[in-house]
Amino acid sequence: MSNRVIIFDTTLRDGEQAPGFSMTLDQKRVMARQLERLGVDVIEAGFPIASDGDFESVKAIAEELRETTIAGLARTTRKDIDRAWEALKRARKPRIHTFVATSDIHLKHKLNKSREEVLEMAVENVRYAKSLCDDVEFSPEDAVRTDLEYLCLVIESVIDAGANVVNIPDSVGYSIPDEFAAIIRTLREKVKNIDRAVMSVHCHNDLGLGVANSLAAIQAGARQVECTINGIGERAGNASLEELVMIMHTRKNLLSLECNVQTTEIYPSSQLLTHLTGMKVQRNKAIVGENAFAHEAGIHQDGMIKHRQTYEIMTPQSVGIPESTLVLGKHSGRHALDKRYKELGYDLSREDLNTAYEAFTALADKKKLVYDADLIAIVRDEISQIPEAYTFESLQVLSGSSLTPTASVRLRKGDEIFEDSAIGDGPVDATYKAIERITGVCGKLTHYAIEAVTIGKDAQGEVLIKLEYEGHSYNGQAVSTDIIEASAKAYLSALNRILYTRDHVR
Repeated sequence: MSNRVIIFDTTLRDGEQAPGFSMTLDQKRVMARQLERLGVDVIEAGFPIASDGDFESVKAIAEELRETTIAGLARTTRKDIDRAWEALKRARKPRIHTFVATSDIHLKHKLNKSREEVLEMAVENVRYAKSLCDDVEFSPEDAVRTDLEYLCLVIESVIDAGANVVNIPDSVGYSIPDEFAAIIRTLREKVKNIDRAVMSVHCHNDLGLGVANSLAAIQAGARQVECTINGIGERAGNASLEELVMIMHTRKNLLSLECNVQTTEIYPSSQLLTHLTGMKVQRNKAIVGENAFAHEAGIHQDGMIKHRQTYEIMTPQSVGIPESTLVLGKHSGRHALDKRYKELGYDLSREDLNTAYEAFTALADKKKLVYDADLIAIVRDEISQIPEAYTFESLQVLSGSSLTPTASVRLRKGDEIFEDSAIGDGPVDATYKAIERITGVCGKLTHYAIEAVTIGKDAQGEVLIKLEYEGHSYNGQAVSTDIIEASAKAYLSALNRILYTRDHVR
């Protein structure tokens, strides 16, 4: 058996459909290009039947990318498969990925169908997909809770019908490693034609075992693993691409596994995803978290000074994180700033670099040192992927223990300037009410958090918010040394997302 593991990335499908992670068509194209640079073998670009937006993004990615296989998801119906093929047909390497639930709990409560009916659906539609596309993958949803004898029958039948990849999903993150590995071994032993298909796995992280289950399945003979950048996905997410790849890379002597991923593109990919979605990973996230290569304890620092491997099992450079921080100040020029952004994974256009430089110099006048986190925050705050209907001009706030908090806000829309004032329960509340009066959009604030971007009393404050509007959730984030200003910009960021979605997406 080959020791090469195929990396199937579903960031743009399973990851993007999770609450808070939705992206526009242009954002998906940017992310897809980075995934191709990363070296993933397959990009699942979306679920074409789900919406016109999903269809267009799959179509655009399929037409643009030439090195990576592009997959589109479809249920086992002709309507879904036709829609997927319409989006994929201009791809150099297209794949139709079709699925149907097979566990008794899904058959009874979701599909209201018998095992025989589902088997017939699977076979008929895999055969139809194969008539359109040479590369067909089939997934029995909730495979882990499916009767094993029936699962073997389904897998054998769809391979006979033309599936060249069979994916065994732990759709609800229910399994544990030994159990999941046993399922994979049983399929390899009992499915007579299993040698005609690549066996894949797709593990969710509801019990925190997505990566562990995926690794156990690979050791049991699976040779494709479905995963996402930063482990994003439905509910608790999917198996994390960066963790799986670096396990194989770091423990190659034990596992003897390899893949095509360029590990130095892992951190840039993670950072790009957080920039596009506004959703940060936790500081202690393995491989890509802010603390992954940070050492504070004195014993650890002493060990690191004497020999790096005392406390680091891999180098930060191996995943694309620079070893040292380039300290930038107000006397640094554009070339130095551009160089640092490239090291951080951002290849800025001249226009975007100029925008970032103006924000950088303004920040450098306010604080002594500008750190990497400051630079990343500038990109997130100043260079938006969403066209801005309103831009921030100025803010004045009056507040105190014996005063009614009042805010006056000045916004620009095109060539027009709008100003309004409001009172509130506090300075932030007053600011938000003034913005609502100007824009005419009133969302429900469901999350508000402030974090220090870097260290020191002159650190920037990053404000992260969520607004609920017409049944949908929208993220906003912004940074400033003034947290009230950051709060205003974050709120405006979310409102611009609402306006863009309302006017261009729906």
